[in-house]
Amino acid sequence: MHEPDAVLVTTTEQPVGHEVVKTIGHVYGIAVRSRGLGANLVAGFRRLGGGEIPEFTRLAEDTRRHAIDRMVENARAQGANAVIMMRFDSSELGQGLAEVVAYGTAAIVERRS
Repeated sequence: MHEPDAVLVTTTEQPVGHEVVKTIGHVYGIAVRSRGLGANLVAGFRRLGGGEIPEFTRLAEDTRRHAIDRMVENARAQGANAVIMMRFDSSELGQGLAEVVAYGTAAIVERRS
């Protein structure tokens, strides 16, 4: 890791070039977003032609990013400098509401020499 406050986030159990010296426990971050009326209207027209709907792609990307940021904050608060085995889960809470959860195991890692 390059920055002193940086938190390594990885989907692997053993980050390459690092050693897990302590596991702290489960951490997560949740983000819930709704689609705006304007986005719904534009997306409705785009659906008629098929293909990707950029408004929803951006919404999904932003929601995942916020969930990761919250998970990292949770890990930092517990004294971790890494989150290993990170995963996403998502669901629809209602019409137009999307929930994304980023979760993993908070850990302390050290660079291998």
